[in-house]
Amino acid sequence: MWRSLRPDARKGTGINVLVKVEGRRWAIGDSFETARNELGLDHNETRSWHGWHRHVSPVMLAFAMMAAIRYKANEAKPPKRMRQPPRR
Repeated sequence: MWRSLRPDARKGTGINVLVKVEGRRWAIGDSFETARNELGLDHNETRSWHGWHRHVSPVMLAFAMMAAIRYKANEAKPPKRMRQPPRR
């Protein structure tokens, strides 16, 4: 049954493996969509490999930096402590 849905999967591949792979594919597709929408990955009509490489490399670098900044910004902050008034 699963063989017909995923022709590149080996026979006997478990459902948990297939779900994990699909989850990764979704994350990769979502990353490319974000790069297209926010960083202009699709704003280039090159006719050579060099031109494409010169456009895609900085876009992917910017995307990696943006992902790192978002990760750092979403880290759990240490709990705030109440400041004690100074003793007299």
